[in-house]
Amino acid sequence: MRTIGNILWFIFGGLLGGLAWVFAGRIWCITIIGIPFGKQFFKMARLSFMPFGASVIG
Repeated sequence: MRTIGNILWFIFGGLLGGLAWVFAGRIWCITIIGIPFGKQFFKMARLSFMPFGASVIG
């Protein structure tokens, strides 16, 4: 069921949401102060691509 949910999520909005998080993470990583925020944005992007059955740790 997780696989079907992830595929449907990816098709109907997960791709655009994940790409937005990746873009924001790249922008934040330009400055030294923004690197910790950028890392967190990349974690959110991974979660946005496939949210069902995933967890974000530290």
